[in-house]
Amino acid sequence: MMNEEMMKQMPHMMGHPVAQGAMIAATGYAATRALVGQSLLRNPLLLLAGGIAAGIAAGYLMHKHEKEIVLAISKAIGMGKDFVMQQRENLDDLVAEAKESEAQAAAVPAAPAEPGPDAPV
Repeated sequence: MMNEEMMKQMPHMMGHPVAQGAMIAATGYAATRALVGQSLLRNPLLLLAGGIAAGIAAGYLMHKHEKEIVLAISKAIGMGKDFVMQQRENLDDLVAEAKESEAQAAAVPAAPAEPGPDAPV
């Protein structure tokens, strides 16, 4: 189970609301498993009730931190678009280089071999 000392050792995780919610859920699951035992977790009605409670908690956290979640998702989408544009530019540069080198190879005709001293004229 996570206690205060363990949470202090992970300050980078505690700043993000999604990570905080995931850690709380994992702690709750571990505590429930330790207190209740395996037999009650296999009961379908209790499992359903736990799923509903977890859904309500997740919905509440998502509603509470909606702006931060939307900001994080939009930032990730923007970073993905930037990455795709950069890769497209790199690919365009490579294609242009290949076409340029092909054009240079085709423009330079094969120089005829100079006749040697024993070649017939």
